[in-house]
Amino acid sequence: MEVVILKTYDEMSKAAARVVADVVRHKPSMVLGLATGSSPVGLYKELARMHREEGLDFSHVTTFNLDEYVGLPGDHPQSYRFFMNENLFKHINIPPQNTHVPSGTSANHRAFCEWYEQRIRECGGIDVQVLGIGSDGHIAFNEPGSSLGSRTRMVTLTEQTIDDNARFFKDKADVPRHAISMGVGTILEARKLVMVASGKNKAEALAAAVEGPVTSMITASALQLHPDATVFTDAEAAGGLKLRDYYEWIQKEAKRLPRQ
Repeated sequence: MEVVILKTYDEMSKAAARVVADVVRHKPSMVLGLATGSSPVGLYKELARMHREEGLDFSHVTTFNLDEYVGLPGDHPQSYRFFMNENLFKHINIPPQNTHVPSGTSANHRAFCEWYEQRIRECGGIDVQVLGIGSDGHIAFNEPGSSLGSRTRMVTLTEQTIDDNARFFKDKADVPRHAISMGVGTILEARKLVMVASGKNKAEALAAAVEGPVTSMITASALQLHPDATVFTDAEAAGGLKLRDYYEWIQKEAKRLPRQ
């Protein structure tokens, strides 16, 4: 796992966006996995800028989102389909039919989840998966205790996740209690993982994911098992990393190496 520490959220977002953009340029028909939440918003803004100002072309890209609340239709302001439309899709030239967000209103959630997994396989698998990290160390909605081999399924949210997300709703009681989520096993099958983490409230979770044991209690720790995972973090979120100086030393030394 590579850990890249930047001073600010803006620097972190731009660095992560460059990684995604490089793959888009080298493989225009790439499959891109996407996350919601506050951490990747800056990354999406930078991708939109690259499209607008540099001609970054998404016309052949296919996307799959990690998760969606059960019970919220796609036009609900707090649905993740709405989030993606507002923060990325409407600002780039991706065909709507190429964007996939789990359905929270399916009549048969089990059948839908099986279809979602199959659709990912039909598209050749995910080339780059963007991830955030929850304050309890979860990725997607794989709450503590989720199997590290789990697949797309309906999950029950923890009280902490409900509390964390209550700020987006008028009332805590309005926060859905269930979600459709890619599993940890599904996420680990992506060819490249890009995690973004920002803010002091993520410092403890990030340290546990990067430097703690691999455990289902911190599902983000599964990234330690992946052969190509990069964590981009701002200075505040990096505050709990014991090997912070070493990660920064690696970045300095990397700049001294000849380009390949």
